[in-house]
Order: sequence, then structure tokens, then C-alpha cells
Amino acid sequence: MKAKEIVVESAEPADSDELFEMANLYPATTGLPMTVWVSPRGNARHDVRVKVNLTHGNQMNTAATAVVGLRPSPHLIAGRLSAGDQRAVFEWVALNTDALVEYWEGRIDTIQLGQLLTPAPSRTLPAR
Repeated sequence: MKAKEIVVESAEPADSDELFEMANLYPATTGLPMTVWVSPRGNARHDVRVKVNLTHGNQMNTAATAVVGLRPSPHLIAGRLSAGDQRAVFEWVALNTDALVEYWEGRIDTIQLGQLLTPAPSRTLPAR
């Protein structure tokens, strides 16, 4: 009984994001102005999503992110993005939904994901 209590007390919440499982995708890879994080499903109970850093550049600040769901179409789950950033992220997600879902489902690894990703079309985003 005591051992069972220890297991229950140390169990992670099913929907927690484990930072060590997340892949950081920098602007040079995605064509987006900011870093995004993707992860395999793990124990998550929610559908596939990506975290988007609110600050442009190769920064990784988990306290300042927006969460974007992929299905049935790109949509904002949490946080706020400027209109230009939201358009760019939604377009990138739409271009890469198949690869992101394959990664989420654990059918490809991080290297394969990087090989399958299509960068966002380059454009000048409006000032934030």
C-alpha cells in the first residue's frame, strides 16, 4: 500500500508538457520570426499542438508563449499573437500539419521531422 502511494504521488499529470521532450525549432528552420516548440504526444490527453514563443528570434521563454492547435484547422488555444504573427504561424502549421501529426503520433523522430518541414514563405511581417 505504501509503495502504491509513492507511485501515485510521483505520477506526472497526463497533460503536462515535459520540456525535455520538446523540440525547439528556430526561425532558420521554420521561416517564422520566432522559436516554436513541438513534442510527441507522450501522456497528453489533448490533440496535437505547438507552442509559439511571443518574442522574435532564437529565444526560448516558456513563460511567454501562445499555444496553437492544428486540427481541424490552425487555431489559437492560449495566449495572444499579433495579427501578422498569427497569420504566419497558422500558414506554417497548415503547410506542415502532416509532418507535425506524424511526430506527435511517434511515427517519426525529431531528425525526420526537421527533414519534412516546409519553411513558411518569407515575407516582411508588420511591426508588432
